Amino acid sequence: MTPQPSSAGTAADATIGATHQPLRERVRDLLRDRIVRGDFVPGDRLVERVLAEEMGVSRVPVREALTLLKGEGFVQEVPRRGVIVTVLAKEDVDDLFDVRVALDVQCARLASARATDAEIEALAAIADDADAALARGDLGAIAELNQAFHDALPRMAHNRILASTLEPLEGRLHWVLRQNRSPEILLREHRELVEALAKRDVEAAADVALRHVDTSRALCHEIMFGDED
Repeated sequence: MTPQPSSAGTAADATIGATHQPLRERVRDLLRDRIVRGDFVPGDRLVERVLAEEMGVSRVPVREALTLLKGEGFVQEVPRRGVIVTVLAKEDVDDLFDVRVALDVQCARLASARATDAEIEALAAIADDADAALARGDLGAIAELNQAFHDALPRMAHNRILASTLEPLEGRLHWVLRQNRSPEILLREHRELVEALAKRDVEAAADVALRHVDTSRALCHEIMFGDED
């Protein structure tokens, strides 16, 4: 599906003008956010001219932004079609989750020892908000709160190298995580992780983090590839 100009362009203009980042990076961030949200789905064509018109910019920063997104794995160039949103293979998804196993478990271990009480309370509040969103059936809010939950954990680990290692992967991880349609399972594990962190139980936190990665992997396989094992 080729994106069409719409009222989204007005919001895009406002977002693009909001920071002092180079224009190509602002355009990249906006396009990445739209891919992660599902505004563009795997296989959609991303046409420079249309995107430039929507955002009120020239085609040059759009072209540069798409090049950056290729490097991040969000888009790919296909002969006779041009640039499309990347169609994820099972191997791509497994590669991401294999990385998550190592990094998420370490984040949980460090956060259980280093996070402040205020940070744990804030994480618990995110979990509470997600439970409320689940009760009212607000899948959009659940996705945003799930992203907020996982964004908070690297900060709570208080390890700059770990956080910087995760940063370029976070967008793709959030993109994959939005594919699941069984949020109640993931939110229950979020609650278990908050409880382990509050008790400062390093091993329990690591165990929940490992199970959470396995659960997320299985749910994504089921939704994206029809696997039920």
